[in-house]
Amino acid sequence: MVQPSHLSQHIESFVNLSSSPAHQAASLDAVVSLLKNNVLTIEKLVREMDMYLTTTDDVTRARGILLLGEVLSNLVSKPLDDATVHSLIAFFSDRLADWKALRGALVGCLALVRRKSSGGVVTANDAKAVAQSYIQNLQVQSLAQRDRKLCFELLEGLLQRFPDAIASLGEDFLYGICEAIDGEKDPQCLMLTFCIVEVVAQVFPDDLLASFASDLFEILGCYFPIHFTHSTGEDFDVKRDDLSSALMRAFSSTPLFEAFAIPLLLEKLSSSLPSAKVDSLKYLSSCTLTYGADRIAKHAGAIWSSIKDAIYFSLEPSLSFGLESLDGLGFEDNAILREALTLLQTVIKQNTDLFLSQIIADEDINFIFRSISNFKSYNNIPMQSKQKLHAVGCILSVSVKASLASCNRVMESFFPSLVDALGLSVRNSSQDCFPNDDYVLAERLNHAALYLCIELIAACRDEISGSEPFMTQSALAHEKWCCLIQSFSASLTKAFTFTLATSTNEDAYDADVYFGVKGLLILGTFPGGSLIISKSTFENILLTLTSIITADFEKTLLWKLALKALVYIGLSIDRCHASEKELSYMGIVIEKIVLLASFNDLSMPLPLKLEAISEIGASGSNYLLKIVQGLEEAICANLSEVYVHGNSKSAEVVVQLLECYSNKVFARIHETGSFEEVLLRFALNIWGLLENCAAFSVQTHEKGLLDATMKAMKLAVASCSVETQSIIVERAYSVLSSSTSFPKEPMAAIPIQLKGLQLTQEIDVGSSRDEWIYSLFASVVIALHPQTHIPNVRLVLHLFMTSILKGNVPAAQALGSMVNKFGLNANGTDVSSTCTLEEVMDIIFNTSLCSFNDNGPSRIHGGMNNGSEMCLNSICRGVVNSRSLQIHAITGLAWIGKGLLMRGHEKVKDITMILIECLLSNDKKGSLPAEQESSEDISEQGVHPSVMKCASNAFQILMSDSENCLCRKFHATVRPLYKQRFYSTIMPILQSLIVKSESSFSRSMLYRACAYIMSDTPLVVLLNDAKKVIPILMEGLSVLCSDTLDKDILYSLLLVISGILTEKNGQEAVLECAHIIINHLIGLITYPHMMLVRETAIQCLVAMSRLPQARIYPMRVQVLQAISMALDDPKRAVRQEAVRCRQAWAPVASRSLHF
Repeated sequence: MVQPSHLSQHIESFVNLSSSPAHQAASLDAVVSLLKNNVLTIEKLVREMDMYLTTTDDVTRARGILLLGEVLSNLVSKPLDDATVHSLIAFFSDRLADWKALRGALVGCLALVRRKSSGGVVTANDAKAVAQSYIQNLQVQSLAQRDRKLCFELLEGLLQRFPDAIASLGEDFLYGICEAIDGEKDPQCLMLTFCIVEVVAQVFPDDLLASFASDLFEILGCYFPIHFTHSTGEDFDVKRDDLSSALMRAFSSTPLFEAFAIPLLLEKLSSSLPSAKVDSLKYLSSCTLTYGADRIAKHAGAIWSSIKDAIYFSLEPSLSFGLESLDGLGFEDNAILREALTLLQTVIKQNTDLFLSQIIADEDINFIFRSISNFKSYNNIPMQSKQKLHAVGCILSVSVKASLASCNRVMESFFPSLVDALGLSVRNSSQDCFPNDDYVLAERLNHAALYLCIELIAACRDEISGSEPFMTQSALAHEKWCCLIQSFSASLTKAFTFTLATSTNEDAYDADVYFGVKGLLILGTFPGGSLIISKSTFENILLTLTSIITADFEKTLLWKLALKALVYIGLSIDRCHASEKELSYMGIVIEKIVLLASFNDLSMPLPLKLEAISEIGASGSNYLLKIVQGLEEAICANLSEVYVHGNSKSAEVVVQLLECYSNKVFARIHETGSFEEVLLRFALNIWGLLENCAAFSVQTHEKGLLDATMKAMKLAVASCSVETQSIIVERAYSVLSSSTSFPKEPMAAIPIQLKGLQLTQEIDVGSSRDEWIYSLFASVVIALHPQTHIPNVRLVLHLFMTSILKGNVPAAQALGSMVNKFGLNANGTDVSSTCTLEEVMDIIFNTSLCSFNDNGPSRIHGGMNNGSEMCLNSICRGVVNSRSLQIHAITGLAWIGKGLLMRGHEKVKDITMILIECLLSNDKKGSLPAEQESSEDISEQGVHPSVMKCASNAFQILMSDSENCLCRKFHATVRPLYKQRFYSTIMPILQSLIVKSESSFSRSMLYRACAYIMSDTPLVVLLNDAKKVIPILMEGLSVLCSDTLDKDILYSLLLVISGILTEKNGQEAVLECAHIIINHLIGLITYPHMMLVRETAIQCLVAMSRLPQARIYPMRVQVLQAISMALDDPKRAVRQEAVRCRQAWAPVASRSLHF
């Protein structure tokens, strides 16, 4: 048992107002913990608190009752016996009359009412007693917001948990509810009041509720439409949409509100506030479903008139003839129109005959049909008539989609008039409508009739798409609308095709093209097999659209619309699993598109062919497979031409083919996830071509072809499983081992000949075929899973290392990928392999790659051979006085370091120190930490500037994200926060070297390295170190602004500065050096080499204007003078930012300055 003294201390701490909120909360938690752990009972607690619950001191009593209530709130699921619950609820119910302690009483009542049924609950009689005390003692609207909220929560809990007991209280309780909620304004409380009204409608019988319906709705109606007047900067848990939805549920909670709600909502439809119109339409839709057909019928005329006006006035005056509206409604963003059409569909579904009679008899709709003969050309239709025409189209479309019954009636009423206007029908003696098979189309068809006809058949298609699973073919065939479309489908197809054939670049060309293609698209996507649209008609549609793709490519709009239509038809077939249509689509469309990939026809531009191929490939997985096969055949055929004959034209073609494959088709292959065999075949075909091509004729200037092939190879390999990758890498290694320069043993060295003081390379650059093989093999290795086995790892490593010295960057990237993934399984843990990671590192860093002596070149195979041997580290440090060799080695080392850095290997520190050595002139290498100094011979001459610049660029390789390798797409191992760790380790070293450096060029290279590191370090890390970072950033700007080639990294640094200036921590850090930053930014306003640099520099100046005026006031004149020059910048974006900057700095300047 708990010691009474301890419990009293907790109670006293909570009750005492002088205790801090934290101490009060801790005391409450302590008491709750004692109760939950059964160290203390409720009875014991109440006895201990007796004085606090009954004292005449108002403050102490209020705090004591609140403590008991809060304790019970935390014990909702703790079992309590019925007697205890009864005693507690009786106590709190009585305390509702104690307005000094009201909050505690409300908390206690609410906690007991919400108790779980398994642990002792309030009885119905007790709940009734609480409700009676509530209505007798509480004046809710006179209370504070927090207490009102508790009152409403208690009221809601009573209604939801004890509906029968509360309903027995009758009129008195309903009156109390009206009094409690009347005049409420707080958003949180309003959410509860709206929910209370909704529950009241379910709890009380209609005969009793009817007498209060007027009062309740009068209270609710004053809140419609919901409109917040709070400033946008304030934060509210309750949003406008939440309140509006709750109010809507209250409006539609009972049919008794119909007499009051419908007139109010119809009146608010005339509001000038768009949100009020939208809410009115939404509420009407919701109320219609609740109130019932009979009650809504009394307002049918007013509702129809309001819907018609809302549709008409919310529509755009002209149709959109763009691709986006070809198979869509085109008004998804128009909320008023969308809700008006939703309401129309709702009322038609509820009372079809009544509302369809209103629509069919409507004078405005009939006027459009009587005037339709005057609307032959869309462009000649008056603007007001266009708007009415569009409104009629929307109304009829929604009416058709409401139900099958409405579909039949609307089609019977309006469709014959439209085909008459198009000249496609004849009438018999009974005035029945039949297709006119003998009619010859000779002039442009009526655009208004075309538009309305397309809207009707599109609506029929959508209706059957939704109801087809529930209808048999025989039942569908007897539907009147189905018979009409079936009988006129061939005539309509002929009319739409004729519209396309007669379209010219003259008047209403866009309308002709759009209506023609959309009409064919609607007929082509009709579900139901060949029941509605016959096979011959469907194939005619496909032939028409496909012929446009192959022959009418000069008509841009027509060509794009036709292509999009074919894609939609293909998607529709794939979605509906229409096997008969799929055969037709495959035989007509896909075969034609695949023929485009063969490129025998040179009349059609290549980019258009590729666009058609990639778009049609997206219409279904079966079609994509056929397209990919044709595309791969074209790629292989053109590559063969390039390899054997050196055909430059084929090289241009295959580059674009490969780019299409990589950038468009491959993404869709990846989405399907079932094309691994296709990818395997593609990779093996490429390697087969290289293997079988003895006479290789690719020119060195065609490097773009190699890059495109490597990209496609990487993407294909990366998407394969480990087993498939193993097949590809084995095949690639087989071709690799057949190359003429393939080393037969792993320790072969590259000879270097000494001539005076200069060393010249005798590195065999190999044939062009070998370069292709090496680069493509590197691409395969880059894309492999960590678990995929690489054959003869040691030999491959040596091959890549020697290729690095030839300047082969893919080989360096492959080496980086190998050290990044080597010895890891899918979970990132080490696995056994034929070669451990330590052995790999030893091979890379300790293998002699080349040798030289005074008597001429010699090749070494281990050990010294009367000369000097050189490993990768030595070459980077300049043992060989060959700039190109040193640059290649540094680049290779950077990619290896990136792979190690991303996996978190410690060896990256050694690589980084080698790079830093290359950044320093020889007389300052003693500045490095003693343990990092090289013990090997260093060239007596200084490091060449080009080598130092390459070493600084290596830090960009280390830190930047690469799309070509070492990324998740190619299964790289990425340790979390690796960039942050590298920054925190290397930046202090670079900063100290900058301070000690006496060479201006070395110092500039150190700043470049820092710039690359900082530009790719997460901003949050830089903000924590902002005071140290900002001076380096400023010096980096000074160093980088002088070289045109540094514009990208200069822009990256400006983005870092911009990020710092927009964060509060960063703004505090820049205060001390604000004038320095402003001076540097002013200097970049006229930077000539990159518009983004100028624009961002001005944006940074805008951010600087928000600093305390005392810091920036002295710089106001310089800033405004510099900005005045930017106002004449040739780029509009820069001029706009300059105007913003001048406005931002104008208040800082004195009134005497003239702008």
